[in-house]
Amino acid sequence: MNPMTNVKNVLKLSERELTNNSKSSWHDQYKDSAWIFIGGLPYDLTEGDVICVFSQYGEIVNINMVRDKATGKPRGFAFLCYEDQRSTILAVDNLNGIKILGRTLRVDHCEQYKAPNADMSKVDDVTAAVRMEGCAPVPTKVELVVKKEEKVKSGKVKKKKHKDKKSKKKKRSRSNSSSSSSDDN
Repeated sequence: MNPMTNVKNVLKLSERELTNNSKSSWHDQYKDSAWIFIGGLPYDLTEGDVICVFSQYGEIVNINMVRDKATGKPRGFAFLCYEDQRSTILAVDNLNGIKILGRTLRVDHCEQYKAPNADMSKVDDVTAAVRMEGCAPVPTKVELVVKKEEKVKSGKVKKKKHKDKKSKKKKRSRSNSSSSSSDDN
């Protein structure tokens, strides 16, 4: 299918979703992948340029700008992984069909993309962890406990207790007023 037809089809899907006010989204089928495909990139752009454009919708953890093996020049497309899968929805909805340096970008979800296997001795720890776990990893129990402890320290839990004290006082005053009115009779 023509790349411009793909761009128009994705835009139509997004428009239809907005007008129908449906509770489910066509993006839902990609909820397990934080990777997107970017096509139609100008050949002058570097990985840093692509990161600058796409980082406005979330933290980028990996990028694979496909290059020609013989010359090392970009081939005009890339795969990008966000830290949070919800960022892919924003990127697809907002950057699909835009023009950069006279070329129209095609941005779409990738359902089952895996980063290419490279020499693991040259890879830093963060990239190695991303390749092992995949992007958009599920939080561990330790992370959830740490977040809960941070909420306690920040005072969010104390506010809840304070509200509980207020509601108990109201209940007491209600019960006292009802018992005093029954004593009057």
